[in-house]
Amino acid sequence: MNAAFGTGGVILGLVGSLGAIITLAIGIRGNRAHLMRMSKTYALMVFAGGLVAFAAMERALITRDFSLKFVANNGSAATPALYNFATLWSALEGSILLWSLILAGYIVAVMWKFRARLADPLVAWAMLTMFVVSLFFFTLMMGPANPFRTLADVPTDGPGPNPLLQNHPLMAFHPPMLYLGYVGFTVPFAFAIAALVTGRLGEGWLVETRRWTIFAWTFLTIGIVLGAWWSHEVLGWGGYWAWDPVENASFLPWLTATAFIHSVMVQERRGMLRVWNLSLLCATFSLTILGTFLTRSGVVDSVHAFSNSTIGPLLLGFFGLIVAVTVGLVAWRGDRLRSPARIDSPASREGAFLLNNIVFAAFAFVVLLGTVFPLISEALTDDRVTVGVPYFERMTMPIGLMLLFLMAMAPVLPWRKASTETLRTRLLWPGWIGTGVLLFAVLVAGARGFAPLLAFFLAGFAGGAALRQLVLATRRQGWRGLVGRTNGGMIVHLGVLMIGVAFAASNSYSIERDARFCLEATTGCPTTITVSGHTISYVKATASSSPARQQVGAQFRIDGKIYEPVLQKFPNGSQQIGKPSVKNTLTDSVLLSLTDPPTSTGSVALKIVVQPLIVWLWIGGTVMAIGSIMAAFPGSRRRPVDPVSAPVPASGRPPGPPADPVDEPVSVGVGP
Repeated sequence: MNAAFGTGGVILGLVGSLGAIITLAIGIRGNRAHLMRMSKTYALMVFAGGLVAFAAMERALITRDFSLKFVANNGSAATPALYNFATLWSALEGSILLWSLILAGYIVAVMWKFRARLADPLVAWAMLTMFVVSLFFFTLMMGPANPFRTLADVPTDGPGPNPLLQNHPLMAFHPPMLYLGYVGFTVPFAFAIAALVTGRLGEGWLVETRRWTIFAWTFLTIGIVLGAWWSHEVLGWGGYWAWDPVENASFLPWLTATAFIHSVMVQERRGMLRVWNLSLLCATFSLTILGTFLTRSGVVDSVHAFSNSTIGPLLLGFFGLIVAVTVGLVAWRGDRLRSPARIDSPASREGAFLLNNIVFAAFAFVVLLGTVFPLISEALTDDRVTVGVPYFERMTMPIGLMLLFLMAMAPVLPWRKASTETLRTRLLWPGWIGTGVLLFAVLVAGARGFAPLLAFFLAGFAGGAALRQLVLATRRQGWRGLVGRTNGGMIVHLGVLMIGVAFAASNSYSIERDARFCLEATTGCPTTITVSGHTISYVKATASSSPARQQVGAQFRIDGKIYEPVLQKFPNGSQQIGKPSVKNTLTDSVLLSLTDPPTSTGSVALKIVVQPLIVWLWIGGTVMAIGSIMAAFPGSRRRPVDPVSAPVPASGRPPGPPADPVDEPVSVGVGP
């Protein structure tokens, strides 16, 4: 029954997508409003199909229906309920199913938002574009990624999901957040395609799609931060970001989307950077498809990637089609995308945004090159080349420092041109705050090293600039002044600065030590050691067993509290999987990871990693999420412009409020 319902849902979604494409194409071509309005029916049809298929697969996992090949390969009677539910997105076919459901949800959301204007050609083309993407993913589920294949010989049990994916609750939340971000970029991409096709290249439509982009960017940000947290607390290596190809696949669209969120303000204000913004939107969506290819084709070796599959060529072909169509449309509309406006001075908001985009583009290129170069090399020479962490750290460090500098300078710049006196006045307090942070790091914290100290100074400088703008906003409007794109963006900047400081400190001043403990002290095997001011004492060995896993561990006392790292063995695994135990404080993090199980003589081998300020990575991510939500809603001084009904003047300038005063802050750098 699960297979029948699931297959029926997939067919319903596929037929709905195909029917919508045909109906909308005929309606647009003949300007038939009633046909274009039928996208509402098709959107509900696609969503219903995706929901039925998703529910059927979850029911199969919950009831342990091993007649389905997907459940037989990935499910298990011993898997705990939370991880059993999350098993759906732990393997290829289920992840495509989740992707299709989320995409159908976005289609319904867009349909509902523009329900009164579905006959508008711009909205109709956007809906058609989203239905094309939906058709592709539902087609995958009807063919090579079919999650509802059945088995003739039904097993009595399955191996369960990958052991690494069922030993931390974050696995139930990290992938869905990434998918909400990935798939969410379909909406602004669809409107970009619609604007290019219809020739409505003014700035009005950007006002509404900017909010969709911010929501997608927020989900992707949360997903990336949760992934780093999962990596830190599960893999036992002490880090949180290894420049893994699949990690990079999520980071690349984040970079281009961040650049778009910033540069779109220049287009809204002065009608500039149209080609650049359309290119950034198309690049962001294209990179989500490329990331899907890297994750689900089996071409890269990663704990995050799925096994080898047959959908790789299809995803790569879809990626190539998207790039070819978008490049062709931009070239076709090239003359109409030109803006008569020019940047008056490099020392202006426009100049800062342009430099900001160049830096983000360089960042994305460096990461993309390091990610795909081994694949290109292997394809051409049949020899796999490894691009390791040193490449990424060496190439991205100066880019990251440049972004911190831009985050310090840009918020104080006025539009068009800044005078020397204006800059001197506005940079005074940020400069003093940056200097204070630097002195504190050197004299109180004892920090050393040019790169981290420069990062601390620039973070303090940028933090001072952001705080200055927030103080001015609250003085003018009270706490309500914090809501809105500009000041919400400043809060995002503060979250980014927390992450930047934590990244610099944890990477530069990390202490790692391997030690062997004994219950009774002997030569070379103590019961207690001190690492970076933390006293760590071995208490006792532990062991436990359940149908889901067997584990051995050891209890340690750190500064008076008990922590227990363990080694786990799952029914479908032949090796023991470590699960660290982490003590987090506002100043540092102490990670304990067993490297060997306790011996019969009472000794145990332990890896100890002490990293300063690492908890501020998670706090900074939370602040970024809060700030981006605040940035998504208009402040009291800004009235949103209807992207469809508002006319676009012949000058190409968007309708909107009058020129902002020079003291109005601006968000630039990282975040909306």
